[in-house]
Formats: sequence, C-alpha cells, structure tokens
Amino acid sequence: MATEQQLQQVAELEVEMMSDMYRRMTTACQAKCVSTAFKEGELTKGEAVCLDRCVAKYLDVHEKLGKRLTSMSQTDDAALQKLSQ
Repeated sequence: MATEQQLQQVAELEVEMMSDMYRRMTTACQAKCVSTAFKEGELTKGEAVCLDRCVAKYLDVHEKLGKRLTSMSQTDDAALQKLSQ
C-alpha cells in the first residue's frame, strides 16, 4: 500500500514531468512558428495558426505516447506476475 510520502513523491514527479513537457512544447513551437525578427507587437494570424497546430500535435503525440507506455508497463507487470507464480 502506498504511503502518504510515496503519493507526495508521485505527485511531485508528475508536476515536474508536466512542467518539462510544457517547457519543451513552448520552446519547440515558438522556434518553429514565431520569427525572431519581431515586426509587430501581436502574433500574426499565420503565427497563431501555426502555434495552435503545433501545440495540438505536441499534445496528441504526448497522449499517444503516454497510452503506449502505460500499455507496455501493464504488459510487463503481468509478465512479472506470471514469472513470480
């Protein structure tokens, strides 16, 4: 059974992972979609559309990867349980 301290560590790790994902997404999408030669104070329509698509793709891939890793982990757990019996 998980202790309160273990649950706290899991929560902190999840926050750290989400922060890292957000930082990577922000960096990648900004580099791809926003020119470093700022001509206007606001995002152009093209930049905004590019950012929307970039973020959507990034989150979609992150979700698919998370599902795949969860599935692999469950398969590994089941195999370990079979071996231990």
